[in-house]
Amino acid sequence: MAVDVLNTADGRAKTALSLQHAKTWFEARAAGVDIPLGDAQPPLTPARPPKPELLNPRDVPRRRPGSPQGRIALLHAVAHIELNAVDLHWDIIARFADVKMPMGYYDDWVKAASEESKHFNLISDCLEALGSHYGALPAHAGMWRAAEDTVDDFMGRLAVVPMVLEARGLDVTPGMIEVFAKAGEVQAVEAMNVIYSEEVAHVAYGSKWFHFLCGRHDLDPKEVFHTLVRTYFHGPLKPPFNEEKRAEAGLPPDFYWPLSETL
Repeated sequence: MAVDVLNTADGRAKTALSLQHAKTWFEARAAGVDIPLGDAQPPLTPARPPKPELLNPRDVPRRRPGSPQGRIALLHAVAHIELNAVDLHWDIIARFADVKMPMGYYDDWVKAASEESKHFNLISDCLEALGSHYGALPAHAGMWRAAEDTVDDFMGRLAVVPMVLEARGLDVTPGMIEVFAKAGEVQAVEAMNVIYSEEVAHVAYGSKWFHFLCGRHDLDPKEVFHTLVRTYFHGPLKPPFNEEKRAEAGLPPDFYWPLSETL
């Protein structure tokens, strides 16, 4: 099921399949059906639609959210992040299937993937209501870099994707909600509030399973986290940090503040 989603290019088709597979999974789990995990090989890079054009991060045009076109560009960037998150969550299920994990691990990431699918569709609906669509603008080509960098490192993937990249979403989303609220974009505000409320759990899943693996190998989680982020993340973490939401997700300040300094 995970590889099926990863090999589907179109955003709406990918998320429809993701939601369908998540429904199948949770219905079977609720019925007490024993689901075989399998060992399908995920692609190194997921299938992508022909548009948007993917650019080097420094070549993506700057967004000025004070204008209607700037707000469309901001929504487009969020849609791109959410679609990548769908793939990242299905990939972490298939990529590390050789490591024996509790069934709750799969429950968490299937749930996260289904919520990211919903988020992509909510933001795509906002774009279409404003006369645009996902693929109408260029997008960031570096989104999948963290997955490629950690393709052979399970703990590195957990550290960098949910505990750094998704945690960053907790920092910046309140400001985006404020932008859309000031512009009277009610649909966008509602969509972003859904994303904000659900992303905390995704960061928490990363923290929970990272600590689980550290415990399994008798490792200090904070030390390992610092080492892995310095290995795989490019540059220091950028404050300000949403300390309240990060704490809610199981990320204490001594995990991320030391990584905000340039080494």
